[in-house]
Amino acid sequence: MSAIPSPDRPPIDPYPLSPYVAWAGNRNRDPILQAFKELFPKSGNVLELASGAGNHINYFAPHFPQVQFQPSDYDADVFSTIKKRRADQRNANVADPIKIDLTAPETWPDPKDRLYDVIFVVNLFQVAPVSIADGIAQVAARVLTKDGFVAIYGPFRVDEKYTTQSNEAFDKEILAAQVSEWGLKDVRDLEKAANLHGIALQKIIDMPANNFVLAFGRV
Repeated sequence: MSAIPSPDRPPIDPYPLSPYVAWAGNRNRDPILQAFKELFPKSGNVLELASGAGNHINYFAPHFPQVQFQPSDYDADVFSTIKKRRADQRNANVADPIKIDLTAPETWPDPKDRLYDVIFVVNLFQVAPVSIADGIAQVAARVLTKDGFVAIYGPFRVDEKYTTQSNEAFDKEILAAQVSEWGLKDVRDLEKAANLHGIALQKIIDMPANNFVLAFGRV
């Protein structure tokens, strides 16, 4: 989701199959891909949390042919869309989606089944509670490899401050919807949640449209 208004931007709607999510995904996927090309291993296992319609994971997969991608979401209703995108793009390295609810530990993956070199999530926190960071950190603590990392993409505040005026305007637009837990979260709150589970913020990467990639790894 972008912090820069655009005349062709649909109304904000976080539903994974909405026109807004598709618009935002198409707009940010190339900058994220470039960042991931510098971060991802040449081979291994990658888990996406909150895959939604599968736009990002199916776009990234062809660029990493030796990487096995695992999509997931809490809403099984989107699984057919993820599979259709996989089939349309002939992505043999994208697995069937699995259910992961970051608020429900019983749905979290078992480390005995597989460990992941990368866990990533795109554009989640502006429309999700900051408490979700605790779930992400716990999943990472369970299934991340020793040298693996978590990449979280989106717009954030830093030390309770907006990094740009456009991000402040975007936050006000989100808050105007008066939906509980919507709004830009602070990087430090995510960092605190991660630290509780042995996961630490290692790098903040500036991205276009005033977004960031936050890279976390094991302590």
